[in-house]
Amino acid sequence: LADRRVADGLKLRQLKYLVSEILRFPRHLSQHVGGFVIAREKLTDLVPVENAAMDERTVIQWDKEDLETLGLMKVDILSLGMLSAIRRCLQQLNITLADIPRDDPATYQMLQKADSIGVFQVESRAQMNMLPRLKPRNYYDLVIQVSIVRPGPIHGDMVHPYLRRRNGEEEPDYPMDALRPILERTLGIPLFQEQVIAFAMVAADFTAAEADLLRRSMASWRKKGHMQKLQQRLEINMLNNGFSLDYIQRLQRQLLGFGEYGFPESHAASFALLVYASAWLKCHHPALFCAAILNSQPMGFYSPAQLINDARAHGVNVLPVSVEHSDWLHHADPGDQQPHLRLGLRLIHGFSEDSAERLVTARQQRPFADIQDCRLRAELSQKDGNLLASANAFSGLAGNRYNSRYQSRWSVSEPVQADLLADAMTDHQWQADSLAALNTPDETEDMLEDYQTLGLTLGRHPMAILREQGMLGNSLSAAELLQRQHNDEGFVCGLVTCRQRPGTAAGVTFVTLEDESGCVNLVVWLSTAERQLKALTQSRILQAYGRIEKDSASGITHVIAYRLADMSSLLDNLKTTSHNYH
Repeated sequence: LADRRVADGLKLRQLKYLVSEILRFPRHLSQHVGGFVIAREKLTDLVPVENAAMDERTVIQWDKEDLETLGLMKVDILSLGMLSAIRRCLQQLNITLADIPRDDPATYQMLQKADSIGVFQVESRAQMNMLPRLKPRNYYDLVIQVSIVRPGPIHGDMVHPYLRRRNGEEEPDYPMDALRPILERTLGIPLFQEQVIAFAMVAADFTAAEADLLRRSMASWRKKGHMQKLQQRLEINMLNNGFSLDYIQRLQRQLLGFGEYGFPESHAASFALLVYASAWLKCHHPALFCAAILNSQPMGFYSPAQLINDARAHGVNVLPVSVEHSDWLHHADPGDQQPHLRLGLRLIHGFSEDSAERLVTARQQRPFADIQDCRLRAELSQKDGNLLASANAFSGLAGNRYNSRYQSRWSVSEPVQADLLADAMTDHQWQADSLAALNTPDETEDMLEDYQTLGLTLGRHPMAILREQGMLGNSLSAAELLQRQHNDEGFVCGLVTCRQRPGTAAGVTFVTLEDESGCVNLVVWLSTAERQLKALTQSRILQAYGRIEKDSASGITHVIAYRLADMSSLLDNLKTTSHNYH
C-alpha cells in the first residue's frame, strides 16, 4: 500500500493498524513472510484499473455493489474540508476541540434561526428549512437534525410525525414496553439503522444475523429484492406478537425509506460534533471561521462571495486584497472592537501561489516604496502585474488622488528593469498628471471588474445599483419581503445563487435569489418550471411574481413562483453603460 501510494496521507503506524484490522477478516486475505498482502493476486488481475482525473490516482471501473457480490474488500477513506477549516480555527485560537464549551446558548439560538451558512451539514436549503422547525437545543438534537433531512426519513414519512411529537401535538407510540428503550430517544420513530436492528430482534423475533441482513438489505433492496422476503417475515412475526396491521404497514414504509439512505446513529453522532464545533466558531469567531472556510475551498454549498457577504452581515470588517498586507491565504484578526478579515491573494483569478510567495518574501524584507518597486523585487511578470492591478491590489501604492485601479494599470503597462527604475520614478508625476485628464471610472465599472477578477465585490451590491437606477420596478427586496403578510403577492428579483431539485421534492425546484439586503427563497412547482424552463435554468438575474408563504411558528418565508422573467440583460446593460461612459 505504501509503495503504491494507495494510502497517501496515512502515517506508517496508521497504515499498519489499518492492515491489521483488515487481516482480522481472513476469507480473502493471506499472510506471507516479509509483509502483508490484501489479495492473493494483483489487483490488476482482478478488476480493470484506469487513471483518475487527479494526478497519481487510479480508480477501478467496477461498481461497489459488484465488489460486494464478488467478496472483495472495500474500505472507504474520505476527506472532509470542514475538518481542515476547524483545524485552522483551533490552531489560531490555541485550543482543542475539547475546549469548545458545551451547550452554548448563543450557538443554539443562532442555529434555531437557520443562521447556518457555512456550518457543516446544516447549510443546505432543506436543512435551513428544518432548523427553525426542529429548534435544536442540545447535542442530541443535532444528531436528529443531520439524520432527519435525508431521503430515507422523508420517503418513509418519519419527518412530520417526529415534529408533531416533538412539539407536543402527538404522543409517542410504543406498542410494546420492550420497544421504549429502543425508540424513546427518537419519540417512537425508528430514525437510525441501529434502532431497526434492535426493533426487529425485539418486535419480530429476528436473530442477530437476520437483523443485520435486514439492515444491509435496506440499502440495496431496489437492486437485489431481498427486502420483500424480510418484510413478509417481519409482518408475520409482528402479527403473532400482537401488533396491529396499521402499525406494521407504517413501519414497513419507514423501513423502505431506509433504502433511500438511512443514517447509522454513530455516523450522525460524529457529524453532529462537527456541526456544533463549526456553529460555535461561526457564532463566536465569525472572521476566523470565514477565513478558515475560504482557505479550505472548494467545499460546501456557497461561493466565496456568499460566505464573505454573510461574514459582513455578522459584523466582520472585510478588507480588500492588498500587496502591502495580504498573504496567499486569507487571514483574520479577532479585534477588540470589530473582527477583521483580510482577503488573500489566492482570491485573484489566475494569480499563482509562487508569485504570491515571492511578493510576501520581498515585502517581509522591507515595505514596498511603490508599484514599480513591488514589481521589481517580487519579480512579477506582466501578467501578474495586470492581475494585481485589475484586483485593485496596488491601491495603497497607487495613491488616492485618482482611481487607484486604473493608475495601477497604467503603472504596470510597461516592463520594469532594474536600471530603468529611476526613470520610472521620475516619470511618476507625468503619469499622474496624464491620469488627471482621463474620466474617472464609475462605480459600476469598478464593480464589474471586481467580479471578473475576484468573483465578488466589497462595494455596493449590483442589485442595489440596479434598484437605485429604477431597473427593478416594484420588486420587493429580501428585507421588504419579511414585512409582508402570508398570502400576499408580489415581485422579487435577485442574483441566482443556487438552484436545487432534490429527488425527494416531487419535481419542485428551489431557487435562492440574492440582493443587497439578503436572500429570497423561491419555490418553483414542476408545472411552472416546465412552462418557463429557459428562464429558470439560464437566468443570472431572475425576477419572479408569486404568492408569499410565511410559517408563523418557524418564521420561514418562501415565494411560490407563478411567473418567471430572465433579467440577465440588466447586467449586460450595466457593461454597455460603463463602456459608453468611457
